[in-house]
Amino acid sequence: MAVQRTFLCLVAMAVFVELAAAANYTVGGTNGGWDTSTDLQSWVSSQTFAVGDNLIFQYTPNHDVLEVTKADHDSCQTSNPLQTYNDGNTVVPLTSPGKRYFICGTLGHCSQGMQIEIDTLATSTPPPATSPSSPAPGTSPSPTAETPESAPGSPLSPDVPSAESPGGVSPSPPPPSSAIKNSFGTCIGFGFGLVLMVLLAF
Repeated sequence: MAVQRTFLCLVAMAVFVELAAAANYTVGGTNGGWDTSTDLQSWVSSQTFAVGDNLIFQYTPNHDVLEVTKADHDSCQTSNPLQTYNDGNTVVPLTSPGKRYFICGTLGHCSQGMQIEIDTLATSTPPPATSPSSPAPGTSPSPTAETPESAPGSPLSPDVPSAESPGGVSPSPPPPSSAIKNSFGTCIGFGFGLVLMVLLAF
């Protein structure tokens, strides 16, 4: 249970870190925008985008945003967009790693520089730290060659029956201390009764 709680805590922390690390990028930067006068290529090259980030396109009514294929991006082809936005304040979430392509659909604007290629990087979450010396819960360490219960020549595995467990039945886990005391008292009472019966027989 303690290991499960620790694992869940680590997962929750990773989610919070990822949410905290997510960023909003206004296309063109604070001194520019989604327009023909901004050097959009220089702006893109100065940024690093990751899964969870958002692109924010802010533009006037004479512009729009088309998400297109690489081929249409390279040729400024506007006739077959994957997505079309024209609300003036478009938020595009970057939900998966890889490249995405955006252009302006207004005639001539793409060729004037209103086109960007966004390369989204995958976020990496480090694996939870585990102690190699601690056995997993519910398992017991494998017996060594010095364990007296191991049969000679048999594989050193906890599944091999010991000399004290005939018929291949695995020994049951040791009882709690109170059960041990009760068993001990029962054994003493039984032994005393057996001795008394033998004495009376003579």
